[in-house]
Amino acid sequence: MLMREQILNDLKEAMKSKDKERLAVIRLVKGSMQMAELDKGHELSDDEVMDVISKEIKSRRDSIAEFEKGGRDDLIKQASDEIKILEEYLPKPFSEDEVMKIVDEVFAEVNPTSSKEMGKVMKELTPKLKNRADMSFVSKIVKEKINKVG
Repeated sequence: MLMREQILNDLKEAMKSKDKERLAVIRLVKGSMQMAELDKGHELSDDEVMDVISKEIKSRRDSIAEFEKGGRDDLIKQASDEIKILEEYLPKPFSEDEVMKIVDEVFAEVNPTSSKEMGKVMKELTPKLKNRADMSFVSKIVKEKINKVG
């Protein structure tokens, strides 16, 4: 089943079960998907749907950081609960060890000699880790490894 269909089925299920929180999150995702489809001019592939969901998760993580500054525990909990619902639609994320292993493999392939080659390394890593690892974390690891090399 396509991810788009899964989301629409889950929307119906949330309506039937009167799960208001889940329903609100899925409606937001559906709206974001429709906006992306209008922008792109075609129905989204599963990868594009995952990108939309990842953006929604990132948005909520950014919000949590702001809520923490403001001491809004109620909003932190709400955003955290929404992230849990959204993460159900993404593949299981890699562990830190798995990410390190993939980074090491790519380093062996690309063999960067200076920090100027960070783009090459990230270009190789992105398709392998997309939607399964926090790319800012990956970028930090790559930067540290490149600084040791160069």
